[in-house]
Amino acid sequence: MKTIHCIAGALVAALPLAAAAQKPSAEKRLYCWNENGVQVCGDTVPASAIDRARTEISATSGNRTGEVPRALTDDERVVAAVAARAAAEAEKAEADRKRRDLAMVESYATENDLRRAYGERILLVEESLRTSELSITNLRQSLLSLLRQAAERELLGQPVGKALADGVQSQHGDLVRQQAIMERQLADRASLGSDLEAALQRYRNMKGS
Repeated sequence: MKTIHCIAGALVAALPLAAAAQKPSAEKRLYCWNENGVQVCGDTVPASAIDRARTEISATSGNRTGEVPRALTDDERVVAAVAARAAAEAEKAEADRKRRDLAMVESYATENDLRRAYGERILLVEESLRTSELSITNLRQSLLSLLRQAAERELLGQPVGKALADGVQSQHGDLVRQQAIMERQLADRASLGSDLEAALQRYRNMKGS
């Protein structure tokens, strides 16, 4: 009985070894690359060729099993990183646009509702433009008044004075800033018409789909 147990134990212990013996070893590969216009092949890739493009070939069948591109240069990596970042930003912008279009369709039941919303935006911009025009007129008149005072003092041979000079400088800066604001408002007003047409087209496309 003891002999039987010993034999059984030996058989169990031998099973993993038998399985390992039957398991096929990993397929060997050859690697081929170019050095100075000459194709070189070997079962390993030396350090001098690690960055080169190479072809992987099965040592058993002789069939090509894969391709490894050459390593990128530092400049190429920078270009690739910039391109990847631009592609990611473009993808995000497209996703944001689709979300806005979906929200637009959900917010406005009809095209007239959408037109009405743009009409309200146009009215707000036009009111802001009228406010800017009035502000620019007042600032210009105030600046001209200060400049006349400074010119009269100079003609009389009197010093302009720091307070008056600072007032001229301050009024001029305010006028320049208000003119820049008005330019942006004019650009917004000009773009609203084309924005509306584009929004209507996207609205129709979303409704149709």
